Amino acid sequence: MELDKIKLNPNNPRFIKDEKFKKLCQSIKEFPKMLELRPIIVDNTGMILGGNMRYRALQELGMKVKDEWVKVADKLTDEERRRFIVEDNVGFGDWDWDKLSAEFEKEELEDWGMDVDKWGDNYNEDFSLPDGDKTPFQQITFTLADKQAELINEAIDIAKKSIDETFGNENSNGNALYLIIKQWMSNK
Repeated sequence: MELDKIKLNPNNPRFIKDEKFKKLCQSIKEFPKMLELRPIIVDNTGMILGGNMRYRALQELGMKVKDEWVKVADKLTDEERRRFIVEDNVGFGDWDWDKLSAEFEKEELEDWGMDVDKWGDNYNEDFSLPDGDKTPFQQITFTLADKQAELINEAIDIAKKSIDETFGNENSNGNALYLIIKQWMSNK
């Protein structure tokens, strides 16, 4: 495929807005090897099936597209092409916030494009107990204003560094919240 034949999909249903697009550009600038590992996928006409935003970011950065950054998917049926356009952007999995927070810094994840505040913060994890007997654990859900959630998440992050009692609970957010409440109650 000649690189000058690559064209954006005019019906691409996926887009990235301002701040996210800037993060994508920064990511490509800092880590262009990622494009070799996750290339732009085009059909046999050169229309992009997957990677429209990466291609736009390359254009924005004034970078030339390299052969190894593009893969031609010329054996797909029309239905498979349509399906690929959507499935390439679907996030099927969930994040293990405890593992992420143990291995990566919040700022690092945000720099790499992860929307930590939107999905929680093991920051503020989506935690659910398995079905069946939940004893001796309970799950509690709160509705908070954004400013309240920011303050609570900040306090939980600080408290995680000082957890002394877990009662067998593996959820670091729950343990941190317990510590905060315990300290508040002792000061009351």
